[in-house]
Amino acid sequence: MSESAAHAAIESVVRGSYGRLVAYLAARSGDVAGAQDALSEAFVSALQHWPSDGVPEKPEAWLLHVARNRTIDTARRRQVKQAFEETLRLAAEEAQRAEVSREEFPDERLKLLFVCAHPAIDVAARTPLMLQTVLGVDAARIASAFLVSPTAMGQRLVRAKNKIRAAGIPFTVPEPPEWDERVSFVLDAIYSAYTTGWDSLNESGTTHQALTEEAIAMGRMLVQLMPTEPEARGLLALMLHCEARREARFTNEGVFVPLDEQDARRWSRAMMEEAEQHLRYASTCKRVGRYQLEAAIQSIHADRAVSGLIDWKEILLLYEGLVKIAPTIGSQVGRAVAMAQAGDAASGFAALEAVPRERVADYQPYWAARGHLLHLLGRTGEARKAFTRAASLTDDPALRAHLFNRSEHLPST
Repeated sequence: MSESAAHAAIESVVRGSYGRLVAYLAARSGDVAGAQDALSEAFVSALQHWPSDGVPEKPEAWLLHVARNRTIDTARRRQVKQAFEETLRLAAEEAQRAEVSREEFPDERLKLLFVCAHPAIDVAARTPLMLQTVLGVDAARIASAFLVSPTAMGQRLVRAKNKIRAAGIPFTVPEPPEWDERVSFVLDAIYSAYTTGWDSLNESGTTHQALTEEAIAMGRMLVQLMPTEPEARGLLALMLHCEARREARFTNEGVFVPLDEQDARRWSRAMMEEAEQHLRYASTCKRVGRYQLEAAIQSIHADRAVSGLIDWKEILLLYEGLVKIAPTIGSQVGRAVAMAQAGDAASGFAALEAVPRERVADYQPYWAARGHLLHLLGRTGEARKAFTRAASLTDDPALRAHLFNRSEHLPST
């Protein structure tokens, strides 16, 4: 086997199984950081052996076997207590069984998500911890999303992992009375992973693109675990509606296409119908939350595939509710745009101006929305500057080109 083929196989395992492997190892050792370190060494070993030996029939089991041995060696070097060694021995036996079994090793990621949301873990670290350990988002990107330095985020994550090990937090899904306290963090982590991947959908074959599929898979598992939790269904509906438009988001030439200009015939009807089923079920629970409202907004956009129209007044009503429940910068910007699209650009711009400027200095959607609303108001000079600013704030080349194009084609004042 060529070295490049072996590297491609390893990359595929990293994209598809990293979170499951970490969760499997950590569930048996109670040590998240140790599981990550052991797995990293296993990947290094794979890089050394697979090009010459070939990719094993069950690569995940091979990696588990190596990681298990690394974990045991590390534990011995540290001369841990006998009880911990016994735990590792049991973990080793389980990994050995997974290696020889014809069945795939169990998926422990959902358990690890709930472990990361344990009340003993710092609230500020829960969602970042899930993103890194379970969903494989790199620390630098997490730090950027949470507006902290990579160093500060790294320290926060290390403290959280040490807390899990020191406190002996059990790797189990909590009983229903504890769900309410933890599930919101799990939902936020899954959605953050999805949006991280969504931002890079034009980069085919990347780890980020695989994140969208992983996030949806986790959303499905969560619905199976908590079928009567309306927000779990709302989140899954939201992701499915967005995913249904994957093919229409860019032309075949890679040109970015805004949502209201996409060819609705390229949307996935199967995904939209599945999303609607979850949304309808969630509505029967009579407990509205953020993700149900965001999914409902996407549902109205999806209706354009049937009606050919977008009911912006209905979208505005949903945004009004969303801002009350979750007054994030994103929901405030969305509400302002909905106001303008519903026919009141002046009020929409006033709503946009009310958002604290220091909170949106580097928020690309704000500057794109500002350019659009200024254009509607005929203030093209200011609109051009806003679009240019928005273009400078995105890493997506297709979106950047679209924003520059809007700036360049505004009429002269």
